[in-house]
Amino acid sequence: MLITGGAGFLGSHLVDRLIDTHEVVVLDNLSTGSMDNLAVHVDNPRFTFIEGRISSEAVVKTAIEGVRTVYHFAAQPDVRLSTELPYWDFEINVVGTMKLLEVMRKSDVTRVIFASSGGTIYGETEVLPTPESVAFRPISNYGAAKGAIEMYLSSYSKLYDFNAISLRLANTIGSRLVHGVIYDFYRSLKQDSTVLEVLGDGEQEKSYLHVTDAVEAAILLTKDLQSGFHPVNVASGERLKVSRIAQLVITELGLFDTQIEYAGGKRGWAGDITRTDIDISLLRSLGWQPRVPLNKAIGRCVAWLVKKFGPVE
Repeated sequence: MLITGGAGFLGSHLVDRLIDTHEVVVLDNLSTGSMDNLAVHVDNPRFTFIEGRISSEAVVKTAIEGVRTVYHFAAQPDVRLSTELPYWDFEINVVGTMKLLEVMRKSDVTRVIFASSGGTIYGETEVLPTPESVAFRPISNYGAAKGAIEMYLSSYSKLYDFNAISLRLANTIGSRLVHGVIYDFYRSLKQDSTVLEVLGDGEQEKSYLHVTDAVEAAILLTKDLQSGFHPVNVASGERLKVSRIAQLVITELGLFDTQIEYAGGKRGWAGDITRTDIDISLLRSLGWQPRVPLNKAIGRCVAWLVKKFGPVE
């Protein structure tokens, strides 16, 4: 197995899950990932780490040697940065992926599982819960990039017999997460625990998922990977408002006097989708069920942040 972005949040959890039964190669440039996430595996003979970019043909050729299946999780993950630096986001997420796919094609490696986005590619659709059949209407450059990659996976499956799964993931949370709303709240409260400023009006409501449930879905879908391109929504079936997440984070940190202030406006930032509700009927029909309730998922995420970066006082 090759896991691109395997030193990152989602990728490192997948390594944890696969390493006991598979030889695992991780390709990561460590721009957002960390070797701390993989430290327990460094001396394992089934584990190989290669530092490099997916945009380097030579590096990918080395990483892919002897591999049958690629989990492509390497990405620029920040929606806000994709707005500020759209071409940079395109270069990493789209051009980088195309270079990876071309090396795969030339190496006759045709099995790929891609970490897409179940919120940003659909945009502000009126079809809620949103099934996989709904057309893309992204309102962020990040979502547009994820959608573009999916279209190439579709064409590669027809032209070159690729077997491709697109994991349309809800907002995934858990230990090792160092971006997103929970991390932002923790970092803000560590600086000043008396007040928490929340972007938007707090009414933004989105689908979430614990990282271990995301990993189990990826493994399940890989076991019976069929020819062609198959997008699958992956979420918990639960939704949370930003205001509720703020309250849960404050509670988990043991704070009692923190005031929540809302910046106002409908969106937290340009490209922010105010509501996502992902239909997971297809995934459930395959025998998958979420195991971690969202309140516990947030608790685990906050506990890891405290252990890693220290308590909030």
